[in-house]
Amino acid sequence: MSIDIDLAELATMTGLETMEAIAAGALPPPTIAVLLGMSVVDIAEGRATFELSPDERMLNPLGTVHGGIAATILDSCLGCAVHTTLAPGEGYTTAQLNLHYLRPMFPGMGPVRATGTVIHRGRKQATAEGKLVGPDGKVIAHGTTTCLILEA
Repeated sequence: MSIDIDLAELATMTGLETMEAIAAGALPPPTIAVLLGMSVVDIAEGRATFELSPDERMLNPLGTVHGGIAATILDSCLGCAVHTTLAPGEGYTTAQLNLHYLRPMFPGMGPVRATGTVIHRGRKQATAEGKLVGPDGKVIAHGTTTCLILEA
């Protein structure tokens, strides 16, 4: 898939517009999403939901899916929830990520879904909380993030 990105046009878009364009396929997804097979399920102001299906490429030595996969999808949905609040030209970076793992993931268990929601959006930082749930609706992990807002 090759989509040309007009960086000048991208700089005029809000974070929500950018995320909606990615969800619609008008902009390419981040390469980490392609690598893991992560897709956007829902985007709204202050909220982002992603999905992926754990597979054998993601195993740790114990035969369960590596905890870094849960961390990655949660970090992604939490950060993108913050991204939806950005004005044109603003950026963000994760300053802190806190996770609580409740149960393992296994290859072939079906898609897992992570939803992040902004709790606070200030001028210089934002916080968000999120949950990762399995196909059975049980919480696999949950966490919070603090993101620094970067001015243009």
